[in-house]
Amino acid sequence: MDRASDAERQRLHGTFEALCRIPSPTGQERAVADRITQALAGLGLEVDEDDAGHAIGSTSGNLLARLPGSDDRTVLLCAHMDTVPLTAPVDPVRHDDGWENAGDGILGADNKAAVAAMIELARILTERGGRPPIGVEFLFTVAEETGLQGAREFDATRLTSRFGYVFDHASPIGEVITASPTQMRIDAEVRGRAAHAGLMPELGVSAIVAAARAIIQMPQGRLDDETTANVGIVTGGTATNVVPDRCAISAEVRAVEPAQLDRYVTEAIDALQDAADTAGCDLDVQLQQLFTGYRLGTREAPVALAARALRRLGYEPTYRSSGGGSDVNALRVSGLPCVNLANGTEHAHERTERVSFASLEGNLDLMLALLDEASA
Repeated sequence: MDRASDAERQRLHGTFEALCRIPSPTGQERAVADRITQALAGLGLEVDEDDAGHAIGSTSGNLLARLPGSDDRTVLLCAHMDTVPLTAPVDPVRHDDGWENAGDGILGADNKAAVAAMIELARILTERGGRPPIGVEFLFTVAEETGLQGAREFDATRLTSRFGYVFDHASPIGEVITASPTQMRIDAEVRGRAAHAGLMPELGVSAIVAAARAIIQMPQGRLDDETTANVGIVTGGTATNVVPDRCAISAEVRAVEPAQLDRYVTEAIDALQDAADTAGCDLDVQLQQLFTGYRLGTREAPVALAARALRRLGYEPTYRSSGGGSDVNALRVSGLPCVNLANGTEHAHERTERVSFASLEGNLDLMLALLDEASA
């Protein structure tokens, strides 16, 4: 299958710009979901929306569309529709051979660079005539940015694909993500005793002081090549003249290796308990596993196929362990072998987010190459 033509590439850029202009922070994906549905329905594809939106509080569910191939084999392509919260309106502009936001905020290339490429792929496959050599299932998920919620709600038994690819890693095209961590969230509440801070401070027990002592002892930062920990949110107190009787801490540990996850989660909880006990405070701790990690071998079929597709395009594949999660984490738990591929975006979640023209077009070429290799 040939690479995209110049006209198809220009159409891809137009689709990307239009998608970026549609605000879709997590929970507010309705407008972009409608635009995707309209584009695919216009090509004759039936788009099914599940009830994930109702389950997780988003305005849209996950979208699934199918394009049959010349035989019964299919491959899944997946991208998420939501973005992190906006700090400014999105006004995509062309600058230095790439797309940026003219405003002081994200562009939305995470993950609309992949969404746009999937829409253009569907156009190419339908407009070039005949059925593609292999069928494609297009999955567009919601609420990925807040713990892969849409993918976790998606019923993977609906898929006919034997394997799939998610284009959701903000690094140069050519990188194949072969490991991703399990993320454990730790929410703790330290409860002390309130007192008037000016009249009788000795009667109070400061929950904030106890929490501060715990935080100093909790594991934080990069703990090894594949393990990190962070205390991200601390809230407490009501006024400067009140000894605070409540302090809440939200933290996380991420690790590819289960033993490391257990080790550092235990260390965090022990630090919290020791500090609470020393201060005479009570402690409540809740753990929530947001996603499950994985490790892939380079010889596993979907990984090897991706490497062949990249080499076909002139990229030398590189394999890396990521500190983040993607819809791959949720889909693999559901039993579908799939791989996360770099999409070439830069500075994801930052006000300086951008994607080069070459990377945006490279996503489309890679999708075409993946279909070629999968149909061989």
